[in-house]
Amino acid sequence: MLKKVLVMLLAGGQGERLYPLTKDRAKPAVPFGGIYRIIDFPLSNCINSGLHRICVLTQYKSYSLDRHLRIGWNIFNYELGEFVENIPPQKRTSDMWYQGTADAVYQNVYVMERERPDMVLILAGDHIYRMDYRELIDFHIAKKSELTVPCIEVPIKEASRFGIVSIDDEQRIVDFVEKPANPKPMPSNPDAALVSMGIYLFNTELLVKRVIDDTKKDTKHDFGKDIIPSMINKDRLYSFIFVDKNNKAVKYWRDIGTLDAYWEANMDLVRIDPIFNLYDKAWPFRTYHEQIPPAKIVSSEPFHWGSFGMIINSILSNGCIISNAHVERSVISPNVRIENHSEVYDSILMEGVKVGKNVKIRNAIIDKLVVVPDGKQIGYNLEEDKKQFTVTEKGIVVAHKEMPLQ
Repeated sequence: MLKKVLVMLLAGGQGERLYPLTKDRAKPAVPFGGIYRIIDFPLSNCINSGLHRICVLTQYKSYSLDRHLRIGWNIFNYELGEFVENIPPQKRTSDMWYQGTADAVYQNVYVMERERPDMVLILAGDHIYRMDYRELIDFHIAKKSELTVPCIEVPIKEASRFGIVSIDDEQRIVDFVEKPANPKPMPSNPDAALVSMGIYLFNTELLVKRVIDDTKKDTKHDFGKDIIPSMINKDRLYSFIFVDKNNKAVKYWRDIGTLDAYWEANMDLVRIDPIFNLYDKAWPFRTYHEQIPPAKIVSSEPFHWGSFGMIINSILSNGCIISNAHVERSVISPNVRIENHSEVYDSILMEGVKVGKNVKIRNAIIDKLVVVPDGKQIGYNLEEDKKQFTVTEKGIVVAHKEMPLQ
């Protein structure tokens, strides 16, 4: 049955709310958790679920994403019907770029005609979670559903960022409203709403009909805004309640489409007992690993209790050299260098960042290859930081890739 499922992973969004991290790369290509890219998580979920027919639909600033897919995910044998295919806009049906999520699928109807799947699983390339899609597929078949939408409960105060789903006692979808200003709470819990996870499992025949119908209308050509609401009371739509394979008390699913959400999701990883577990061998997340040496922590000063150098509750990637520095609650990516007597707190340092001596950094995201000069302070005076960096609503300071610092 899994060979009858084609995955279409939507990876073409501009990621405007993640700027400047998306200044030179597509949103799914943004680094995450030290060694990964965001797209590694839905792709790994596919592999762990036994789904090996995957089309990645790309568009904006796709160079680094294309390269990552080519060198990190070239793991299948096409002769066995397995593939991860990178598909930029083909302009087979129009001269336009992808105009929305539904239009991206519509422009690739030719792929479905060639592969002839019974079902198409549509995934977003910017979510962090652990999910066995086989359970979704089994539910879809058992319900004789034509479209199944995985859903999760979120606090009502956060629900306006998502599509709000209303269901009956059989889990059939009776209403769907995309990002309403006043989300409708669940009948069983006035403090929470049931929201779409941005995952859609369609019967192929119906999917093709609905995206073609949508091209004839003046819409945003989006699944959440247009396609799904138009299907209510017309087609068989069901909600699949998210079953988390993270093995924690609270279900974990993060849409990291904003800088603050991105920072918070990274900070989730450095807790003593992280609420998102990267270390479960039963559900591994794979990525491309460059051949680089192990991390190294050095000190040119004699050790004594209370001495300066210390790494606490942090992720430390290969190739790093930390010299007499204090790092706490931070994600340190490959090939980072931190020099003597510098301090890093609650921050993300991406690949190749160089931190000089006597530097102080807190609540920051430092993108790739930034060189932080001796004595620099980041995150301690937000008004001063705003003159040079992006500063988020929650006070996270973001330095864009390769930016020169004074």
